[in-house]
Amino acid sequence: MSLKEEFELLRRVPIFAEIEPSKLKLLAFMSERVGFDSGKRLMQQGDPADAAYLIIDGHAEVILETPAGPVIVATLGPNDTVGEMGILGNVPRAATVRAKDRLIALRISKELFMRMVREFPSMAVSIMQELALRLESTNKQLSGALAEVKRLREEAGIAA
Repeated sequence: MSLKEEFELLRRVPIFAEIEPSKLKLLAFMSERVGFDSGKRLMQQGDPADAAYLIIDGHAEVILETPAGPVIVATLGPNDTVGEMGILGNVPRAATVRAKDRLIALRISKELFMRMVREFPSMAVSIMQELALRLESTNKQLSGALAEVKRLREEAGIAA
């Protein structure tokens, strides 16, 4: 993929859409194109957040390590970003992300990502909107799971 193609890809992603073309070209130039074979990890839950990834091709699974074992909580595809939460919160990775099939991504270092957020407040707003949507989805999943646990307990005659 050429620098021009990476620029065009970035321009179509909502969180980067408001960035001026010259800065977007710089972002494309300074990002690293990386590939992952099926089953390879982009990041491990608990590791330091050192980069965000923009998926160009392929799919990734977001996996939470729980006491009951790993749980796949989301599947991501082209034009999705992952890893920005750890960077923005300056916290360790909240989940493991693994390539579901052959995956190509742009790796955006923590320093470059934060520089773009500081220089382009509209990018920060887009990220907040995306994170709010993810939180809403997680809340719905949690609510559904809690309702199912309650139903199963009632069927089994177990007090809550």
